[in-house]
Amino acid sequence: MSARSDDRVRPESPSTASVPPDGAERLAFWAEQAGRLHWDTEWNQVLDWSDAPYARWFTGGRLNVAYNCVDRHVEAGYGEQVAFHWEGEPGDTRTITYADLRREVCKAANALLCLGLRAGDRVAIQLPMIPEAVFAMLACARLGLPHSVVFGGFSPAALQSRIEDAEARLLITSDGQYRRGRAEPMKAHTDEATAATSCVEHVLVVRRTGIDVPWTEGRDLWWHEVVDARSDRHTAEDFDAEHPLFILYTSGTTGRPKGILHTSGGYLTQAASTHSTVFGLDPDTDVYWCTADIGWITGHSYIVYGPLANRTTSVMYEGTPNTPHEGRHFEIIEKYGVSVYYTAPTLIRTFMKWGEDIPARCDLSSIRVLGSVGEPINPEAWRWYRKHIGYDRAPVVDTWWQTETGAVMIAPLPGGPAAKPGSAQTPLPGISAKVVDDRGVEVGKGESGYLVLDQPWPSMLRGVWGDDARYRETYWSRFADRGYYFAGDGARYDEDGDIWLLGRVDDVMNVSGHRISTAEVESALVSHPAVAEAAVVGASDATTGQAIVAFVILRGGTVWSAGEVTGALREHVAQEIGPIAKPRQIMVVPELPKTRSGKIMRRLLRDVAENREVGDVTTLADASVMDLINAGLPDASSSQAG
Repeated sequence: MSARSDDRVRPESPSTASVPPDGAERLAFWAEQAGRLHWDTEWNQVLDWSDAPYARWFTGGRLNVAYNCVDRHVEAGYGEQVAFHWEGEPGDTRTITYADLRREVCKAANALLCLGLRAGDRVAIQLPMIPEAVFAMLACARLGLPHSVVFGGFSPAALQSRIEDAEARLLITSDGQYRRGRAEPMKAHTDEATAATSCVEHVLVVRRTGIDVPWTEGRDLWWHEVVDARSDRHTAEDFDAEHPLFILYTSGTTGRPKGILHTSGGYLTQAASTHSTVFGLDPDTDVYWCTADIGWITGHSYIVYGPLANRTTSVMYEGTPNTPHEGRHFEIIEKYGVSVYYTAPTLIRTFMKWGEDIPARCDLSSIRVLGSVGEPINPEAWRWYRKHIGYDRAPVVDTWWQTETGAVMIAPLPGGPAAKPGSAQTPLPGISAKVVDDRGVEVGKGESGYLVLDQPWPSMLRGVWGDDARYRETYWSRFADRGYYFAGDGARYDEDGDIWLLGRVDDVMNVSGHRISTAEVESALVSHPAVAEAAVVGASDATTGQAIVAFVILRGGTVWSAGEVTGALREHVAQEIGPIAKPRQIMVVPELPKTRSGKIMRRLLRDVAENREVGDVTTLADASVMDLINAGLPDASSSQAG
């Protein structure tokens, strides 16, 4: 992951963005960004940090998030602009204008009022990627009802724990969802989740697939019967800038779920500002597509709130990228003339595995900006993405941020300094981030450490729902004496002072006393022409403490045997990083275990590497992947290091 000068990609135009310095000018910058929104009451203080680590942004200000995302655009004469081009997995489509969106959100808001919900009540939402998911979120925002959107692939137990933690009075779900060409149940799973949840008073069900569903009279209600009958007029009420907007539970946690709380004014300010800045968005000409699921923070900030606040025309797709074939995304890009495409490195590497001939069948010339989100993107995937999707001219913005930060924090800007494949480069305007050592002292150029945020930002989390101690311990205790937020990620500065993300600090392996990042080894493996995707874990080793075990997917058309390729890959890693980084074992696998958001479940691979019984697989997109991996293990002996 070295930042070689020959890797830099020169922009087509100079950047006009400037990063404000510390103190008053940073606050003035955020005040200017907040001024792009409609405020019913102006704030009297930009930031109150007197109760750190709890921030209050735009104190005294009042606004309505849904009004800012919908009504003000209609009132300004943009009602006929398309808000969403929606594509269902089976091929059905809907075109939703801003005027349509206002009508649907108002009807949904009136329906929620009729169910007795009032500002402050929590609403749980588990829906597929259908327009009603957006309607439901905005209706909640309109009424001051904090929503908790739960990813549609989560198990009934995971949904139940989130409903109970938030004490949600209403659950909004659907009869089923389309996945890989099949209608799969959803309502049946939510019934299992709500069987013992006394807080849920009603379940509002969207009819999507038409499959039969279990029904509880008096509790369960059809969306089309309850919502469609309501008036499409509703006057939005303003709320305090710090009024809770949503609770979003972080994935991959153990024990009680961790509900990240975001509030209204600061969150919307930064979501809108970063969406506009990072992608250089023009609401009059751009067609934008963020491929995330609505159940993750990327779906909240960059499908719903940021784009709608900026009056964006977006694409929303329900299904998987290989249904009915592996070119589905590229057909959609061509169909709607998508100009900004924002997706995850894991999907980019999947495209690589499928082959460059698939995107080549479609006209992708409309794309002018490519985005990456979710994990550090390895340079090889970055270059492939730019070449085959961006036609070697669209800039790639590699964005670093978290559920907790609420919005993008570090990213190169289109038209900014020369891009470096694999580097998030610099904090955005108004953001301050550092790489520090164990004592919290900033490291020098070329050195690695911990990524921290040393100044508050508008879209920062306002705590862990119902657990102040957990909030302070998880995010602020590591560098409490300095008041730094610790992101949990490792990073390094290159010789230019640009930031390279190294992944979670718990994804750092200690091999014979040498600290080696899994991301660096994965990047080295994927830089080999035979490899499409790789995942690396550290496994216990009696000699070295930890040993490196790699799982790789080969590119289509690779004719090497497993023994040949693994030997070549070990030597390739040694050349790229050093002999200490040679994997002890490399397993060639057909797929990697991933959640439906695309995150690789490395803990399951660690179970395999350490010959343990594989743990819980309920959050995987395809649980059979682990069976495929285990089935191939007898052949793994040929991949052992000598």
